[in-house]
Amino acid sequence: MSTKKIAINNSELNCSLQRQLQETTMKRIVVKVGSNVLTRPDGKLDVTRMSAIVDQIVWLKRHHYEVILVSSGAMASGRGELHIDKKLDSVSQRQLFSALGQVKLVGLYYDLFREYGMHVGQVLTMKESFSTRGEYLNQRACMSVMLDNGVVPIVNENDTVSVTELMFTDNDELAGLVASMMDCDALIILSNVDGIFDGDPKASDTRVIPTVSYDRDLSEYIQSSKSHFGRGGMMTKTNIARKVAEEGIKVIIANGTVDDILIHLVERPESTLHTEFSPNPEPVSQVKKWIAHSESFAKGVIHINAKAEEALKGDAAVSLLLVGVTAIEGDFEEGDIINVVGQDGQVLAVGRSGYSAEEARKLMGKHDIRPLIHYDYLYME
Repeated sequence: MSTKKIAINNSELNCSLQRQLQETTMKRIVVKVGSNVLTRPDGKLDVTRMSAIVDQIVWLKRHHYEVILVSSGAMASGRGELHIDKKLDSVSQRQLFSALGQVKLVGLYYDLFREYGMHVGQVLTMKESFSTRGEYLNQRACMSVMLDNGVVPIVNENDTVSVTELMFTDNDELAGLVASMMDCDALIILSNVDGIFDGDPKASDTRVIPTVSYDRDLSEYIQSSKSHFGRGGMMTKTNIARKVAEEGIKVIIANGTVDDILIHLVERPESTLHTEFSPNPEPVSQVKKWIAHSESFAKGVIHINAKAEEALKGDAAVSLLLVGVTAIEGDFEEGDIINVVGQDGQVLAVGRSGYSAEEARKLMGKHDIRPLIHYDYLYME
């Protein structure tokens, strides 16, 4: 009896050790699936492709990956659900088809994952939901508890109400924000192209650029055309990829229409066509990750003199002092996000203000007081 008991305890110990090993080697990734991957040529949702993506995500989860899925496709899903006789403006169409399509889209994901006994949860968000630190942390807590309990978060923009100018450029921007917010190891952007080409993708001598440093400018290679079904293009993908990689997160752009592309990227990346943005070896803090994506949420603009600009651009980490401020625009409170503009009128940095606008104007140009933006809350663009 005692021998059997010892054997059971050893077995339980081995299982416990295996679980601990899996937890320590678990990698967290965001997989963003674009409209051109999930949409057929006729504009309707490609359910077969959706099923293939789900199969691959299940494979990733079984190989110790935590996966957050940022999925387009609500509009495409909604278009096929309802025939309308009267003409609607673009905003009304977006609201109607998104409202119809999001239900169908998540329902399909629910059924596909349920075949594997896996649970999914829907997260609909807006750009404004990332604008304050409190809302940002609430979203992070929501997705964290989902991942902790084995649930796959399926994230999309809430297009039924996000119809103002303050919208995500497309879901690439949303995916970048989520990857940053959730401290992910990697962001995989699946489009209908193999990566970033060193010339015209239609030319026979053009090749995919396999590896890109986070600080490399690729604008000479990027065409500005947008996809037929999405809002963004390769320029958007590249800008998001560089920013996320600069924060210390690996970014991959690959072709989501290729069979088992996610599995190939894990098992044999060296022989799989894709472009990888190598991450900054010195990742920024969680607060700076939030600030890095907050330029469009700024409540004010700070103009600085040449000496302050030189200090900020230097190698040392420095705070922005009020002595270097020449003008203040906007009405902001302590803790709000503000943009810092250099001599050329371009945004040089983004930061969290240590003063209200009223206080800052009174103290502008003075020495020996606390910084307007402490370097812990300052992100250089």
